[in-house]
Amino acid sequence: MSRVHEYKKLENSLVQKIKALIIAFARAIGGVVTAFFRLLARRYTVVLVPHSEKKVYNFHITVFSVCCFVLFVAGIIGTFFWYGASYTNTLGVLAGKEGRLKDTQASLDQLRDEITGLLREARNFETSLSWTLSALGADVKPGGNDQSGSGDLSAFFDIRETPEGTQQEVEDVRRLAAYLSSAQEPIREIGTLLDSQSALLTEIPSIWPIKGGIGHVSMFFGQNEHPITHQYYIHKGIDLSTYRSGDPIVVTADGQVVTIDFEPEGFGNYVIIKHKHGYYTRYAHLQKAAVRIGQRVQQGEVIGYIGNTGLSTGPHLHYEVHIGSDVVDPYKYINIRSRIARSTPR
Repeated sequence: MSRVHEYKKLENSLVQKIKALIIAFARAIGGVVTAFFRLLARRYTVVLVPHSEKKVYNFHITVFSVCCFVLFVAGIIGTFFWYGASYTNTLGVLAGKEGRLKDTQASLDQLRDEITGLLREARNFETSLSWTLSALGADVKPGGNDQSGSGDLSAFFDIRETPEGTQQEVEDVRRLAAYLSSAQEPIREIGTLLDSQSALLTEIPSIWPIKGGIGHVSMFFGQNEHPITHQYYIHKGIDLSTYRSGDPIVVTADGQVVTIDFEPEGFGNYVIIKHKHGYYTRYAHLQKAAVRIGQRVQQGEVIGYIGNTGLSTGPHLHYEVHIGSDVVDPYKYINIRSRIARSTPR
């Protein structure tokens, strides 16, 4: 039991010491706080003595008021520097935005220039399309029946400036898109006509009869002086020369080989091909034929080679075009496709 009483006594002693330490610490803190407030409450007198004999001014201030004044001035100075830094940062941001705005403006100006060029090309497109439709005899007109003018490029020829700025360019692009959309139907019509025309051009003699378009006309159709007899006669075809033998000859239209023959005192080796619509073509003075009778040939297919057979003064091709029993000038039919292309306005 004595040991228990000793522990109790030691415990009470420890509690009393801790309590005494807490009380001493609290008193110390209280003393410091009291001394601080006494310091703040300490009063001073500021005396302003003028050099003249005027009245002397006395100001009574406390340490607390001085501290408040110092904090107030420090706050004003700190605010000034904060706003200065913020203003500088804002200027940097505005400068960056101004640079991007200039870039955007430059891009917008470039876009306007591109739109102007696009509208100019659209005018050319409208002119070419109208000419093509007229030449092909198509009744379809670009722009449809829309009376609002949304599909008519004439709206572009009287562009007025609007306060909305770029809204005018946007509206121009919309009208152009509407026009191009309405132009799809006449373009499809052109495609249909060209398909039918292309089929027709393969059925009539319409290309140069020497492969690669080489050679030249050495004698035209009609009245000419015979190169051997030197008498005037009616030349029923045209002579094409490349100054050498062996150049390939191509058929000028789809057809069927009906004659392959040889005339020693006339055409030499020659081939006659029958075409649709009553056309016949003859290819004479060949070195040799490359087809057989009854064979069907397609336009551009090689049927023989230039030679110097028969009544001839040198290697050349004698080429004839017949419609039924009539002989016509072959030169009017040669390169019909090329003449169509050259007559298209640029």
